Amino acid sequence: MNKFSVERSGPAAEASKLRIAAIRFLNPAPLMWDFEHEPHKSELAASYQLELMLPSACAERLALSIDHPQAADIGLVPVAALATTPGLRIIPGCVIASKRKVRSILLVRRASQPLAEIRTIAADTSSRASIAYTQILFRRWWNPETVFLPHRPDLDPMLEAADAALLIGDPALFALEERQNREERDGEELVYHDIAEEWIKLTGKPWVAAVWAIRQASLEASGRTLEEISADFTASRDRGLANIETLVEEWSSKLPIPSNTIRTYLTSNIYYYLDTECQAGLSRFYELAAETGVLPQFSF
Repeated sequence: MNKFSVERSGPAAEASKLRIAAIRFLNPAPLMWDFEHEPHKSELAASYQLELMLPSACAERLALSIDHPQAADIGLVPVAALATTPGLRIIPGCVIASKRKVRSILLVRRASQPLAEIRTIAADTSSRASIAYTQILFRRWWNPETVFLPHRPDLDPMLEAADAALLIGDPALFALEERQNREERDGEELVYHDIAEEWIKLTGKPWVAAVWAIRQASLEASGRTLEEISADFTASRDRGLANIETLVEEWSSKLPIPSNTIRTYLTSNIYYYLDTECQAGLSRFYELAAETGVLPQFSF
């Protein structure tokens, strides 16, 4: 039993747990394995209290006052949030990243309108990092005058409201699956840009979307070390990656996406190890975000 897993019951026990804000998209499914499957689910429940939400909401929970009833101690946060939320530390080991196409961050435009002529983008705001990456690409390489307009993630209304659409997470995966049907239905030729692929092509660095982060104050109050907490999260990732077929089966019943697409996404599109290449990609992201005015100066 670790120092944080004291034998309590009732409100005091709940107050002793580290509150986790996690993402309810497909991509972190391997990271969440131990938190959602026995036997480790019950073990971890003694130390952690889990809640699922959108990526942007994870960042918001960590930005709340620590004594706020909806505040989180740990979050799977978009990397953009680290530059705007003071007092956070990255928990080493795990990441949501890609070293090739990611498939779940898409910029969709009409073939008749080049990137340099895109004036407005209807953007799903569920992930700050995805918007930040796209803003960097436009300000540095494509069209610095482009304006981003918040919009619900629905491709057809987005393209009616703006020159292009930015889809994030599961809605982006849906759009790829429906691409041929849409083209046959509407007869309109669209171009689908994979934002991770564009980033990697232009910078030579991995695309890094989210990391586990913990408040420094929560870490100190927990009585645990960063390495001990990291061990819980990396063990969950490793067991998740060892149980991909079970995850494919579970998520095939949740999403209208073929099982082969889910399998490829979890094994080839998303990368889960915060290695030196991903750290270099993260450094380059913060450097370019500051240069283009997308985020304030930040280093991790």
